[in-house]
Amino acid sequence: MKNSISIGLPQMDEERGERRAFLPSFVSVIAKLEVGIVLEHGYGGRVGYSEHDYLQAAGDGRVRFGLREEVFAQDLVLLLRYPSSSDLDLMRPGACLITMAHYPTRPDRVADLQERGLEVVSLDAVVDDMGRRLVENLQAVAWNGVEAAFNALSNTYPSPGLASPERPPVRVMLVGVGGVGSHVAQAATRYGNPKLRDRLADKGVPGVQITALDYDLTSREAFMLDHLRQTDILIDATQRIDPSRCVIPNRWIGEMPVHAVLLDLCVDPYQCDQDPESVKGIEGIPHGNLDQYVFPPDDPAWDTTVPDCIDKTHRRMAVSCYSWPGIYPRRCMHIYGQQVRPLLRNIVEAGGLEKIDPQGKYFHRAIARSMLSRWAR
Repeated sequence: MKNSISIGLPQMDEERGERRAFLPSFVSVIAKLEVGIVLEHGYGGRVGYSEHDYLQAAGDGRVRFGLREEVFAQDLVLLLRYPSSSDLDLMRPGACLITMAHYPTRPDRVADLQERGLEVVSLDAVVDDMGRRLVENLQAVAWNGVEAAFNALSNTYPSPGLASPERPPVRVMLVGVGGVGSHVAQAATRYGNPKLRDRLADKGVPGVQITALDYDLTSREAFMLDHLRQTDILIDATQRIDPSRCVIPNRWIGEMPVHAVLLDLCVDPYQCDQDPESVKGIEGIPHGNLDQYVFPPDDPAWDTTVPDCIDKTHRRMAVSCYSWPGIYPRRCMHIYGQQVRPLLRNIVEAGGLEKIDPQGKYFHRAIARSMLSRWAR
């Protein structure tokens, strides 16, 4: 007998570069829960899968395809990227959205969801009893971002060039040594690409010098400026308690070498119309996506995407993407699928979100921490 709970998987199509979709192997496992699954027509096409691939993987007619309106009408709607307002309009009050909602830095979003009467499981807020995220791909954030930063640096680095044995060590400043930052150190020593590192090492090219800074040091302006003047790549991997305060003021960027690259791994948004405001850790750089995540100093995005409330006077090559793991979509979605499966299984086996026990077993406790109805109390 099939479970009465239905799950919708809509496409993420905000920009052409967005190719992520849960893989057929993930849908096959979820189908075994005997829920109803509705995928949007064309789901997975951008990552190389056909509708037949999903139907064949699930078997027994447990999966079907439908229009976007039908997908968003299901009991549970699952997609990584937060949907648009027009998509939320398609959901019925009492339904559950499972996505990266980012409650702390999106208060307007929280208020809108509450007004709509939607339940939410924010995947970025699913944490264990020690506060560790259960749905994340921090290694890919670090490695993909660092790889993009070194690719950008190869275009800006002065003579004799980044690949020359005559150049000095590349100087990387990492701000923030938490979950993402812990992966950055290893990624940076390998240029974000072990094969590139091996090629350069074989040629006798000097490696990378990393300076990792505690967030508390960023309040010491003289200390920071002294280090920034010698930095080739600046990496923001901080997790700020107060998103209204930047880590690197724009005026400091003007002290950096002209060829320097600014790497944004946190990808916090600019929101000037809320109180308090929300700003990026590195003040003034554009907010990138999978269509464009590299921004030369003369790129129009500095003027078109950075709000007027933000100081953007001083510019260097900037690298920023709202989803660094999405650069390699199949690899990304394989990991996310493994992490999301037990959440869905526990929700379905419990009989719905309303029966998740915040004092219950491991995944019940983790899911309860991420629910909008409990977070906003």
